[in-house]
Amino acid sequence: MILIITGTPGTGKSTVAKLFSERYGFKLIEVNRFAPAAAVGYDAERESVEVDVDKLFEKIKSPASGDVVIEGHLAHLLPFSNATVVVLRCSPEVLRARLRKKGFVERKIQENLEAEALDVCLIESLEVHRNVYEVDTSELKPEEVVERIERILTGKGEEFKPGKIDWSEEFFAP
Repeated sequence: MILIITGTPGTGKSTVAKLFSERYGFKLIEVNRFAPAAAVGYDAERESVEVDVDKLFEKIKSPASGDVVIEGHLAHLLPFSNATVVVLRCSPEVLRARLRKKGFVERKIQENLEAEALDVCLIESLEVHRNVYEVDTSELKPEEVVERIERILTGKGEEFKPGKIDWSEEFFAP
């Protein structure tokens, strides 16, 4: 089984993926560890590395055998045909606080809040994968998020189908 955990920075991907993999014995693949080998440039304006997704997929697909969790904000772009994708979501207010705590500069915080409000990771996930779910981590402990993912994987996660989370009014309201 391939489980992809993705989302905007600060939504809890790394913590949840590590906890899930330890609890259920899944191999953990952190996309950020493979990204430098797939780098094709640097976007100075956004202060971020540009990654060739096809190269990234080539680097990750061999280690991604058996029961595996693939974690990262680019993970949903990897075209594993049989993957279940869980997009972790977070309200802009909570996300802002989390990103500040992580030391993000205000411009990068704003960029990530916009991406979250516009459902960027969710929309991209739906463009690549069939089994996509979203979980709001705003008020949940990591263990609670893991329990929701377990429900999704056991066929009891209909409530996590995409379309129920909308941060646009919260973010874009005057």
